[in-house]
Amino acid sequence: MNETKRVEITWPGLGITVAAQLDERNPALAQCLWDALPYRSLQGHALVAGYHLYHVAPVHSLLHAPAEYRVDRRTVPDGTLFCSRLQHLGIKYGELTEPMTATPVGQVAEEDLDALIQAGRDVWNAVYTTKEPVIAEVRRAGQDSGHVLPRLPIGDPQLNELVKDVHAETERIWLDPPRELVALHEGRIPSGAGSYETVLTTLLFVNGETRPLGYSCYGGLVRAALDGMPMPWLRQMTRQLAATPAEFLGYCGLDTLWDFTQRLLSGLERLDSHEDFISVMAHMALYCNCLGGWNLHLFPWQAGESLRVVREPA
Repeated sequence: MNETKRVEITWPGLGITVAAQLDERNPALAQCLWDALPYRSLQGHALVAGYHLYHVAPVHSLLHAPAEYRVDRRTVPDGTLFCSRLQHLGIKYGELTEPMTATPVGQVAEEDLDALIQAGRDVWNAVYTTKEPVIAEVRRAGQDSGHVLPRLPIGDPQLNELVKDVHAETERIWLDPPRELVALHEGRIPSGAGSYETVLTTLLFVNGETRPLGYSCYGGLVRAALDGMPMPWLRQMTRQLAATPAEFLGYCGLDTLWDFTQRLLSGLERLDSHEDFISVMAHMALYCNCLGGWNLHLFPWQAGESLRVVREPA
């Protein structure tokens, strides 16, 4: 165990703080997280897998940092911390049902597990019912809280302006809900999206397109570039993967995302280095992952209250 990497995860709005220690199971991931501290983020909760907290960490390198040690999340102790290529810091606090491999980076202190469970319940209530945002703060033990959203350098001036704008917008919506998403969830959709004037259907499709755009499209493009995929192929894959979902999301009301995407696509031929390509795609990934986090928080999950899992008799 690395005795120097002690962290605190606090939810000031809940009045709860837990201590944790990063370890050497996945040292590269742990170091990425450690180097990014302190930061703040909207706290989310798993909606399918079970008793699991996660939030988007403002750490570009989580998209590609190597992970040597993998586990089935269901089998590890409560309080296990994970970092993932979805740019998540996750914390297991109870039973999980999803058979997913994950990359552990640390452990919440045994004496703080009851507080962690209470935080999990409170966050679930916020995500599922009240819609009051819960902000998580992650910091090195004994140090002050704070927050900086990192910006990666871009050599091309035109694309540097795009990244500047994407970074500024990501910073603006990091802890405050995007106005476009709020309007969408309130049923104010200028395009009229939503057959027979429905809103829930549109919200469902927006959620379903936004998450893979960040997780799979932009995150995947970063990893493909780091794996050495030639630039012409990377540019072609970007056109194939990004354009259609972004155009649909623009139709549904996410005009800023669609504007960024059009600027990106029009400047693709200017991207002639893997370094610049990685920087641009990493910023798009973080922006989309931030949108996805707010989507999951704002979505009216309580609309499905009457739908419950049927337990077959033993």
